[in-house]
Amino acid sequence: MGKQGSPKSPRPNDLNANLSSGAKDFQFRYLEKQQSGDLSIGRRNSGGECQWNKVILFHGLRSNSAKFGSFKGGDAAKRQTWVHKHLPSVVFTFGLLGFLFLLDSLMFSIFHPAIVQNSSTPIKSTPTKDSRIAYNNEEKTPVQMYERIINLASSALAERELKQDRSKFWKEQYPQASVWKPCADKKASKSIGKTKNSTGFILVSANGGLNQQRVAVCNAVAVASLLNATLVIPKFLYSNVWTDPSQFGDIYQEEYFMKILKDEVNIVKELPLHLKPLDFEAIGSLITDADIAKEATPSEYVEKILPLLLHNGVVHFLGYGNRLGFDPLPFELQKLRCKCNFHALKFVPKIQEAGSLLIRRIRKYNVKRNMLDEQLLGNFMPNVPLTGHNTKKGPSKYLALHLRFEVDMVAYSLCEFGGGETERRELQAYRELHFPLLIERLKNSMPVSPEELRRSGKCPLTPEEAALVLAGLGFKHKTYIYLAGSSIYGGQSRMKTLTTLYPNLITKEDLLQPNELAPFKNFSSQLAALDFIACATSDVFAITDSGSQLSSLVSGFRTYYGGGHAPTLKPVKKKLAAILSKNKTIEWNVFEEKVRKMIEEGQKVRVRGIGRSIYRHPRCPQCMCKSY
Repeated sequence: MGKQGSPKSPRPNDLNANLSSGAKDFQFRYLEKQQSGDLSIGRRNSGGECQWNKVILFHGLRSNSAKFGSFKGGDAAKRQTWVHKHLPSVVFTFGLLGFLFLLDSLMFSIFHPAIVQNSSTPIKSTPTKDSRIAYNNEEKTPVQMYERIINLASSALAERELKQDRSKFWKEQYPQASVWKPCADKKASKSIGKTKNSTGFILVSANGGLNQQRVAVCNAVAVASLLNATLVIPKFLYSNVWTDPSQFGDIYQEEYFMKILKDEVNIVKELPLHLKPLDFEAIGSLITDADIAKEATPSEYVEKILPLLLHNGVVHFLGYGNRLGFDPLPFELQKLRCKCNFHALKFVPKIQEAGSLLIRRIRKYNVKRNMLDEQLLGNFMPNVPLTGHNTKKGPSKYLALHLRFEVDMVAYSLCEFGGGETERRELQAYRELHFPLLIERLKNSMPVSPEELRRSGKCPLTPEEAALVLAGLGFKHKTYIYLAGSSIYGGQSRMKTLTTLYPNLITKEDLLQPNELAPFKNFSSQLAALDFIACATSDVFAITDSGSQLSSLVSGFRTYYGGGHAPTLKPVKKKLAAILSKNKTIEWNVFEEKVRKMIEEGQKVRVRGIGRSIYRHPRCPQCMCKSY
């Protein structure tokens, strides 16, 4: 693949020799887009005509040179006569060519002095705020890493439109998935309950975005129960990354949260007045990540935190997140975590209402379908059709796709994505500005090549790779796809392949009116809650990064409430990289078979393994019950 912004000249005769009409349509549309260029680039277009003339002159000169060679067998007198006869023409041609080069350089220096001046200045790797804005909004040439196999996918999609069959991946592949049922809210014969005498109060300030905070809340509930403490409704820290001042009550129903957990944990809305003036750091009650290990064991909390709680009457977990391990943990504490995540955290009516509008418009249907609708949309999705609503046709199916291809994730991965030197400079500049610790660590470690990172499955999937997976699984060209996630690195230059193969791509901004979105403006966590709802209630949920908290929590929610009818597609990046490494030779039927086997393997029904997240893998006795 060439550098981004300077694609190779298209060769329609070579490219389209063996393609069907559907593939040709895609390819010609794509090449037309490439050739249209960016009208804002300046010299690239304004100088194009001049460059073309120079090429003609150059080839004309080569043609004349060929004529010179034809006299090679003549005598010296003829050669001398020819030279005298044509010398003025040769001199004139060279002179004209030199004049055009000189004129081109002169015009360029006049109209682009900034570029000439900067050419002698080293490029600074850290961009200013203004340059970052320009970089984010810049229209770029579409980037493709797998041109040949994209053409095969386009051809296959065109042929598939003529067939009536649809992808088998609209359904769960294993019937055992329907055996597991939700039961974390059922009382056990031996409940941990709560004692009358509290050991003190636990304050929690959770960091991260919506999904990281959700995990922190449920971990805090388990810790409060473990230490027999009273939990104050958690606070959410303001982050320069998320820029969202939302607090717990802006996203979740506080009274409902307290009611569902009242038999296991004491929960209050505020710290008692006599404790508010305390300087928690001065008395040693401020607990940070440095004070407690990641995924700490219950014994660590008992040994380190309980004495402080008993002595001071309060502890404050600052920047709390994933600080409680999944194993070993007592059965009832694990169950409490599940109860918190799947039952106690219910979105506020404002979010439920907007979410229901979103789902109705995607499905073109306004009736509850399952337990997922019930849990996430509440009374805003009716149980029976509204008057005048036609339900004979049934809801439109849609697939939700969570792309993790934001600039921060792309830059941190240290991978390369086919954008050439332009891409490398951009991502290095971003790393130096936003990840200085990563830069320092790289200076003191052995470098790993981008190729090795990709082979190891360490690179985020691009929108192009996501499109290839969906095509390989048999999803048709007209499939409705709800796109969740933040801004995609590279914008339309990266999305071009996906939107060409699957044009029915929609977002919450497409489905909701500006006035309906207005209450959520500048509240990224609340907007993320709408994505959570749209992904969790989709017919199929496709993830591109197994480490994403949204993907993790949504897939767990679908497992818990889906009843075995909510399939999730989980590509294995290492296996997919091995498949795509053969993109220059692999046949489409072989590609399809390998992709389908990869996805089917990930859909096998398994009980949660030791150390695995209970939020993502709730199939275990602590969360779910088997029904035969």
